[in-house]
Amino acid sequence: MGLLNNLKAKLSPAKDRVSGLAQQHGGKITNGLDKAAKVVDEKTKGKYSDKIHTGAGRAKDAMERLAHKDETRTGGGTTAPPHSTPPAS
Repeated sequence: MGLLNNLKAKLSPAKDRVSGLAQQHGGKITNGLDKAAKVVDEKTKGKYSDKIHTGAGRAKDAMERLAHKDETRTGGGTTAPPHSTPPAS
């Protein structure tokens, strides 16, 4: 077994635990990200406002993906299949 496989095997329980915590405390995490973004934006006097909000948004998206990883594995996707048939070649 390679080094990367060993690392993945050892980190899997931690990822599952973090996923569970994200599911339980998603609102608190989101609120904390918003507060942190606001404080940093105030400290930088709005100079990096767009970058701060982009980063906070990406962090929230990552947290949501982590919190809902069990739903995507069981086939509970939210996107519907296309209604039209693909064009014939």
